[in-house]
Amino acid sequence: MMKASKLRDMSVDELSNEGRELSKQLFQLRLQKATGQLDNVNKIRNIRKDLARVRTILKEKE
Repeated sequence: MMKASKLRDMSVDELSNEGRELSKQLFQLRLQKATGQLDNVNKIRNIRKDLARVRTILKEKE
């Protein structure tokens, strides 16, 4: 889980890249869940929250 203070120190480009990576991870976790390969379902929740933090801070910087 990422801290908001750490994210605020990042540049807009870094935040955009982090958002893309989190989206990819979320997609992969959803595929794993659908096929029954995902053991820890809480990972999806944590990734969603991190993605929301990144998007929120990106909006703040705009």
